[in-house]
Amino acid sequence: MSAITGYRLPKAFITTVVGSYPKMPEAEEAIRKRRQGLITEEEFHKLVQPAIKKVIEDHLEAGVDILSDGEQARDDMVVYFAERIGGYSGGEWVRIFDNVYFRKPVIVARLEYKGPMAVMDWEYATSIAQGRPVKAILTGPYTMADWSFDLQYGDRRELVLELARVLRHEIEEFVKRGAKFIQVDEPALPTRPLPEEAELVKEALEIMLKGIEVKKIVHVCFGRIEKLLPHLMEFPVDQLDLEFKNSGFKLLPYVKEYWDPRKEIGYGVIDVHSLRVESVEEIIEDVERLLKLDVIPPEKIYIDPDCGLKRLPRDVARAKLRNMVEAARQLRKKYGFEE
Repeated sequence: MSAITGYRLPKAFITTVVGSYPKMPEAEEAIRKRRQGLITEEEFHKLVQPAIKKVIEDHLEAGVDILSDGEQARDDMVVYFAERIGGYSGGEWVRIFDNVYFRKPVIVARLEYKGPMAVMDWEYATSIAQGRPVKAILTGPYTMADWSFDLQYGDRRELVLELARVLRHEIEEFVKRGAKFIQVDEPALPTRPLPEEAELVKEALEIMLKGIEVKKIVHVCFGRIEKLLPHLMEFPVDQLDLEFKNSGFKLLPYVKEYWDPRKEIGYGVIDVHSLRVESVEEIIEDVERLLKLDVIPPEKIYIDPDCGLKRLPRDVARAKLRNMVEAARQLRKKYGFEE
């Protein structure tokens, strides 16, 4: 049970989300006004609240156990933090994939923590979550460094560790306000699936999380995760949240071989790149693929989407979550974990 909530999490097959959710019109309008300099930062977070409220309502309606604020304030997972960390400057538009672009930020001076960046949205989401815990989610230092232009440090390792020190302050702010679940997103890591890269992320996580008494989670998705898995087991976290569905569960044999049974798993069973809504039966079958490995007990399995849901229509995202939660309920009943 969370000390700040009173909501009792299920004993097994806990449901959660990775973070982002389809952007609500209120959030888009708030982001536009802030970008144009029409509102203050405080006003911006106030204007985003109706969008966050809709996200929480959708999560509650679906029955998700551990929620998020849907990252409604974040037009981009890197740019959002870069705009609020001292030493960054705006950059030029860069193509990520297809017709998706973002303004790649530039590091022009020594980095500096200027104050809370995402805490306000988490606090509001927590206040309306009807007692359910809300994840505190940050973009990790490795991804921040990888998706920025560095004109200051000239040394990638130094930059990653400096970002870790800056983000440590934000984590401390979350914990001070009662957060019990801290998630660090590192989607850039699988693009360089090398032991030395995993070691760098591990070193950064130790800076960020050492002595922090909460549930510590790292999210990694898409790419050659199988090459990284033995090294991920050494990360100083309680849970590894990974993508499985989109890649056809090709990671499962490696889970069988390398998984540390002390670790929890965030098990991605919802394809965030598909408009097709997975059926309850399909999700149950996919979770049972993991159970058949006999490596991770139900108590350590958190059922969630592969990644954030932001690129889906809201009705599709909501339907996927509903089926995911119902599948978890049926699994708890089937395996004797009903309250």
